[in-house]
Amino acid sequence: MAHNTELGRRGEQLAAEHLESRGMRVIDRNWRCRHGELDLVARDGDETVFVEVKTRAGDGFGHPFEAITARKLARLRRLALEWCGERGAPAGRIRIDAVAVFAPSSSPAIVEHLEGIA
Repeated sequence: MAHNTELGRRGEQLAAEHLESRGMRVIDRNWRCRHGELDLVARDGDETVFVEVKTRAGDGFGHPFEAITARKLARLRRLALEWCGERGAPAGRIRIDAVAVFAPSSSPAIVEHLEGIA
């Protein structure tokens, strides 16, 4: 389990660095409430972006984006609205993105980013 936790943290760090390299500003990480967790929250211009990060060390379990189901998207929408309510942020300009990180131990990581998945 420690390996998965470490892999997930590494993936979230690489995802945050990727977002920042694209001019976004990460404003929250691993925000939790009783309904779930948001991996990253960022600002992209006037939009608040909620980012789901999926990290894999290999392709044995399929592409990371395959793990983002319709049910997961519905939960992300609810969590985004809850985050906005808790932070007093307007919920008008929000976006949900996904970042896939392939982080094998023997080669450099690959980061893929999909904007506006929901």
